[in-house]
Amino acid sequence: MNETSLTISSTHHLQPFILLSKSVKGAAHAKLIMDALDAPGVYVFSELYESPNVVQASGLPEVKPYYALLELFLYGTYGEYMAHASHLPALTPKQLIKLKHLSIVTLSEKSRTLKYQDLLGYLDISTIRELEDLIIDAIYQGILTGKLDQRRQELQVNTTMGRDLRPGQLDDLVGRMTAWADQAMALTTCLQQTAQNVATQVQANEAAKAQYTIDVDAVRQGLHTKQVLDVDMKKDSPARQNEFFETDRGRAKKRQVMEK
Repeated sequence: MNETSLTISSTHHLQPFILLSKSVKGAAHAKLIMDALDAPGVYVFSELYESPNVVQASGLPEVKPYYALLELFLYGTYGEYMAHASHLPALTPKQLIKLKHLSIVTLSEKSRTLKYQDLLGYLDISTIRELEDLIIDAIYQGILTGKLDQRRQELQVNTTMGRDLRPGQLDDLVGRMTAWADQAMALTTCLQQTAQNVATQVQANEAAKAQYTIDVDAVRQGLHTKQVLDVDMKKDSPARQNEFFETDRGRAKKRQVMEK
């Protein structure tokens, strides 16, 4: 189950409590909140938290601690619950497991590799068997996807559901996304400049190669012309002319002898 499917499913399971919140009066909202936190498949609570009647009832002394507990389930952790347990309602077994599931999601935001030892302390669990059962249940519920590595004693988290943002966390997220966008733009500009430099260098290399070919052809042509001239000069050299005259005189002598 992916994050979108889980959110839709969780919202669907929450709808009966949203409808009840419109008719429930006063202190009865305390039981409504506890029932919603207990309900199977409900892991997203922002719609109930923002329901007008629930918000109005949250000011009542009988409802206020339950409303604070509901807020904790939006984006809090098991550790935060324990730090304020004296001011909050006691958790049912189902709520305890659900809050620990959500706490794993929050912890995985900092690192996708979670050591068993860290999880045992973070979730106040005494045995590895109990921890692995909790993680397997979270995977089965679609809270997260990942792999248990028993040899390395760690959980490799692939994906998780999305939790509600804390007050001010949205501004921080927007700031980080803006910074990321600025870095991406700077990188894009740098890559474009690098690509332009490479293209310019390629053009320069091609031009140099073409000029080199022209120069080589010119040298070859010059050598060929020189060779032709040398041959012609040898034909017209004095030695060549003397050889011609000697040959001609030899022929004349032969004719005189034959005539005698």
